[in-house]
Amino acid sequence: MPSRKIEDLHPDLQPLCQTFLQRCQAAGLDILITCTWRSPAEQDQLYAQGRNGNPGPRVTNAKGGQSEHNATINGKPAARAFDIVPLVNGKPMWEDRHPAWQTAGRIGMELGLNWYGRPGAPFREFPHFALARGYQ
Repeated sequence: MPSRKIEDLHPDLQPLCQTFLQRCQAAGLDILITCTWRSPAEQDQLYAQGRNGNPGPRVTNAKGGQSEHNATINGKPAARAFDIVPLVNGKPMWEDRHPAWQTAGRIGMELGLNWYGRPGAPFREFPHFALARGYQ
């Protein structure tokens, strides 16, 4: 099962994630982290979804070992990304047109995170926030 623990993020991403959550709360958003680290096998299962007759929509273009969620340091989880969903009245709001997504995205980008919901992202994935390139 994928992790939701902030401690499973890259050491440079952990304080950014904490600040992100604090700023979202200050902006009136209730944010749930849905994934920090996931194993390459879990990533392969997600990659298979919607492909080769597997049910469900495609949710990722990354195979196991290619995702920012699969990163490790010295064999320990060190995900370079986390996924979120805003909660509205206690329920996940997956509709990307809801203004909570833009608010969360703006906050993430102000912190220097790479938000894949922004216009011009290599692929649109509103829940996905990652360390900017250049981190090891």
